[in-house]
Amino acid sequence: MIIRPQYMNTLKTYRDVPLVKILAGIRRCGKSTILEMLRDDLLNSGITADHIISMRYTSENFDDGMTHKDMYQVIKEQMVNDGRYYLLLDEVQEIDGWEKAVNSLLENDNTDIYVTGSNSKLMSSEISTYLTGRYISIPVYTLSFAEYLEFKKSDSRSPKELLNDYLRFGGFPIVALGSFDERSAYQIVEGIYNSVITNDITKRHNIMNFDLFNRVVKYIVENVGKTFSANAIAKFLKSEGRSLSVEAVYNYLNWLEKAFVIYRCQRYDLQGKSVLKTQEKFYLADASLKYCIMGFNPKSIAAMLENIVYFELRRRGYEVYIGKNETKEIDFVAVQRDERIYVQMCRRLPEESDREVVNLLEIKDHYPKYVVTLDELAAGNVNGVKIVYLADFLLGRE
Repeated sequence: MIIRPQYMNTLKTYRDVPLVKILAGIRRCGKSTILEMLRDDLLNSGITADHIISMRYTSENFDDGMTHKDMYQVIKEQMVNDGRYYLLLDEVQEIDGWEKAVNSLLENDNTDIYVTGSNSKLMSSEISTYLTGRYISIPVYTLSFAEYLEFKKSDSRSPKELLNDYLRFGGFPIVALGSFDERSAYQIVEGIYNSVITNDITKRHNIMNFDLFNRVVKYIVENVGKTFSANAIAKFLKSEGRSLSVEAVYNYLNWLEKAFVIYRCQRYDLQGKSVLKTQEKFYLADASLKYCIMGFNPKSIAAMLENIVYFELRRRGYEVYIGKNETKEIDFVAVQRDERIYVQMCRRLPEESDREVVNLLEIKDHYPKYVVTLDELAAGNVNGVKIVYLADFLLGRE
């Protein structure tokens, strides 16, 4: 098992803190494996196996009729001794009212509770009702480039060659662990995508017109890294002779977000210091989701560079926005407490870099500013703006 230290360190920070630890992310991003890592770590730290209760709530493991009362009872029956119990509960959203069971276990018993889930039903109003102030959300993403290199430790190729694979095949652990050709890798990712769409969206929300829903998804995938609105999607569909209300588009976007297929990036007005509610961008949970739907095209890499850097910033704990500086756009403004960085993406140098550097230099503050590029020979400094090779940025060598 390949350890993912970022998540283990976070879980250690919150160990024995009376909060429910919720690990949430797209299916197959590694949440269940993180729970296995946690179990091993607990055993290594001296916790006895009979005080670690691991439960997996997929449809293969349990009947659909299981209630939160059943869930509570099954766990309670395993807590036969005194002392603290560690509950590792996988895919809990499959049990209606799971938060009631977890709340009871947290309130009445000496427990430390960790749960995972693949849709934002985990973040629903019921949690606010039953677990207000008593949970911490830990987002789980597909592999970072640093993690990808760890998964490929036995591969003799250079980091640059592996970066090309990472850009092309994405960061789903199941793909990174194997040596798949392009077709096989995308078939695996397509299977993950179809599982999410079927189980977390179309069944849950009773979507009847599956073709129309798929066309909306395809529009989003085609426009990763571009600003657009629900209204723009509705107009586009109308131009194709299809009819879908703006409200329905909003619902589709919302459901895709809740299944962690897409992530919304809002615009931030650097002059007015406010978050804008229009012309957002959406990024895919993993670059491979685009390629399994659309096929791989080297020309599409530029947009997916943004996608990869967006998630790298999220992994580092930043709130990430698109920057609006009067008429200029900054690809990313990343904010964490009193820290801030600005990032522009630039595939080719030098012809594109001048514009990106000028855009950054027009921001009159002291925060770090970067142009991130695929050109590894371009690294340098232009009037305080750092030009950084993509691999170095992803590995924290900026």
